[in-house]
Amino acid sequence: MTTLLLTASHSAFAGGPVDKGTDTGAGLEGDNLYARATAISYDTSKNGSGPHVGSVTVAGASWSPPACWLAPKWTAKQFAKETEAGYKKVSNDPQQAPHARKGSYEFRQMYKDGKYKNYNLDKQDEGMWWGPVENPNAPILERTACNSALPFWAENGETPDIKNAITPETLAGLAYEQIKVPGTEVTLAPEAVTKVNLPTWAWLDKGEFQPVSVTASLNTSGLNIQATTTAEPVSLKLAPGTEDAELYPSSGECRINGDGSIGEPYTKGKADRTPPCGLRYLRSSGDSTFKLQATITWKITWAGTGGTGGDLPDGTFGNDQAVTVQEIQAVNR
Repeated sequence: MTTLLLTASHSAFAGGPVDKGTDTGAGLEGDNLYARATAISYDTSKNGSGPHVGSVTVAGASWSPPACWLAPKWTAKQFAKETEAGYKKVSNDPQQAPHARKGSYEFRQMYKDGKYKNYNLDKQDEGMWWGPVENPNAPILERTACNSALPFWAENGETPDIKNAITPETLAGLAYEQIKVPGTEVTLAPEAVTKVNLPTWAWLDKGEFQPVSVTASLNTSGLNIQATTTAEPVSLKLAPGTEDAELYPSSGECRINGDGSIGEPYTKGKADRTPPCGLRYLRSSGDSTFKLQATITWKITWAGTGGTGGDLPDGTFGNDQAVTVQEIQAVNR
């Protein structure tokens, strides 16, 4: 189980709650500075492992993990303490411009003596202040998209019906970002060195690629939501590293068999057969090699709190392996 304390964004007004980034409040008097709501917990016990694992790349889609969202961030005491500290800092700084002082004052008044009364301190145990949270892995211009949202109060266990409020689907997208899958090195026959015009068989044994999953959770102030994102291998894509080659099948995409294997191992006596998964090089690699790229496509799905769930865009991950192609004609028996 790992926990990532995500960056909490600045308030829309000067003098609002001060951004402490990944500060967990250690050493502060009394309450922690930031509510643990901004900490997304990840269970990666069923994730991919090993020396060659990597993150999947979103295949053929413009989708990306959430860049920002709104979540419970402060207790009433925390919010009051930060807002008052920010207001004093701005109002006591002679270098601050008049509009900054005015903004700080108006922000403070909204929560102290305006729309809200005294920061809802009398409701300390009944709810939390929500605000924007940034995904530090997202591009800077995208992760600040939620920053215009002013902090608002929500009762414990309530998920506000407001744009960008955190949901199980948000957590599913964050779990997608944490998925790790194994590297892809296919078995070849002939191995590493093949011949021009000789069919080269390619396969992966069953058990080499299994579904992996990551669960993302948010548990705070009665708001307990989670989502599990699962990646399941569905096909192998071969790219020969040169245009002078033929693929089997012609698409270069080898589907996964019912037992979890891909392709079919070469055995003696299959020399006259066309491999169900493989390729045939039409020219020599000379003094160099061709970079055969083997990429696995992973189907991504998610299931979350309250019976939620669905599909996310497929992901891909693969690697290159060097293949030497010689001019000598031969028959593989």
